[in-house]
Amino acid sequence: MSEYKIFETDEFRKRLEKMSAMDVSRIRSKLKSFVYPQLKLDPFWGSNIKKLRDYTPSTWRYRISKFRLFYTVDTAEKVVFILTIDFRKNAYK
Repeated sequence: MSEYKIFETDEFRKRLEKMSAMDVSRIRSKLKSFVYPQLKLDPFWGSNIKKLRDYTPSTWRYRISKFRLFYTVDTAEKVVFILTIDFRKNAYK
């Protein structure tokens, strides 16, 4: 089984720029060591992964402590598009 590729959107990068340096450091560390390796193997299954209801196109969220990472998956091209990230309290508004 080949791995998925990760693509960070401009929106995602802009959101990171608006966060504190400490939060960005913590998030980047988690992305590198846990999140991206898991998404590359199977972006649809995991204890921190949940498919969001009533979203078109299909969208998933990955829980990273107090943050929520949102992404879509192109299964034909095997690419995970990282859409955005936000604090949990603001993510679902």
